[in-house]
Amino acid sequence: MTEAAVIEALMARLGEMWTVTLAGTVVGLLFGFFAHRSRFCMRSAVIEFGRGTREGKLTVWLFTFSTAVLLTQGFIQLGWLDVSTSRQLSQRGSLSGALIGGAMFGVGMVLARGCSSRLLVLAAQGNLRALLSGLVFAVTAQSALSGLLSPLRTTIAGWWTVEGGAARDLLALTGVSHGGALLFGAVWLVAALVWARRQQVRFWGGFGAVGVGVMVASAWLLTWKISSQAFDLVVPVQSLSFTGPAADMLMLVLSPPGQPLKFDLGLVPGVAAGAFLSALLWRELKLEGFQGGQAMRRYIVGAILMGFGGMLAGGCAVGAGVSGAAVFTLTSWVTLSAIWGAAMLTDRLIDQPKEAVQQAAAEPTSPHADPELSASYARP
Repeated sequence: MTEAAVIEALMARLGEMWTVTLAGTVVGLLFGFFAHRSRFCMRSAVIEFGRGTREGKLTVWLFTFSTAVLLTQGFIQLGWLDVSTSRQLSQRGSLSGALIGGAMFGVGMVLARGCSSRLLVLAAQGNLRALLSGLVFAVTAQSALSGLLSPLRTTIAGWWTVEGGAARDLLALTGVSHGGALLFGAVWLVAALVWARRQQVRFWGGFGAVGVGVMVASAWLLTWKISSQAFDLVVPVQSLSFTGPAADMLMLVLSPPGQPLKFDLGLVPGVAAGAFLSALLWRELKLEGFQGGQAMRRYIVGAILMGFGGMLAGGCAVGAGVSGAAVFTLTSWVTLSAIWGAAMLTDRLIDQPKEAVQQAAAEPTSPHADPELSASYARP
């Protein structure tokens, strides 16, 4: 039975709405499992790059990024996928929102010790700090979408806009073909393979990171296939992101029925379930809390910055940094660059001086996390 026949059979049996929600759940389940096993974390990758250390975190991120680019562009090149109708390409975008929102997200990512997807993964294994930060992130994202912070988001987003279509397509703007994009992804995959060998990245670090990238590309492919076969339901062509889905899940819980069933509402619980399953199988479930009020304030401020910044930018570290970048959306690449730069600067100005003081006082410290999260960032 072909893929199209399977989707058609599921639609006939479950209905279009439940089929797309099930697709989100399955992709999320596998994403959560692979992300937990690989310790996939953009924050750790950025800090490793900024500090010039070589511990495998950047290599893990590159495995995910290059795999997502290669598979997504490969699907497009083969004619299996058309992303031209996706929100990231077809609708008007905001360069001011991408730049400022990405910078806010990058600062918040460092303060909260992880991006939105990483917080969800850590919360599933029992990290209460990540759980609280994730809730604050979701509340802020919803407020920025349609609440108290919405006017501010709309104002900033309107400062510098770009039309949809070719104006947001980085490949069209640069004249690079999809074949060139495939070559770009292949170069970084080879680099990741070489560095993984030199840094002795463990099996699950590389394999799990590739799995995360496969899920990003699979989400693009599945939503496109379902969209092309649906008759009664408009199914957006999309991939993985966590800002909008977190806000949707919040409204579903607080004000049922909330949003109608869709891919995003299957994604979030799927990721949590996948990460929980991984932690259960490898006996990594552990309740962890805060170690003082100062740390708690830091996490909350970081979560607020990520929630507003992610909604302003139209994507998070995964939504813009991997999913959007894989289809070469201009605004996604601006967001990715802003996240990267702001995160490195925040680490240099806040975390590195703090750790230098700790080292001078002969206190144990970690190059990637304070003692509260040291166990969460074990070598991949």
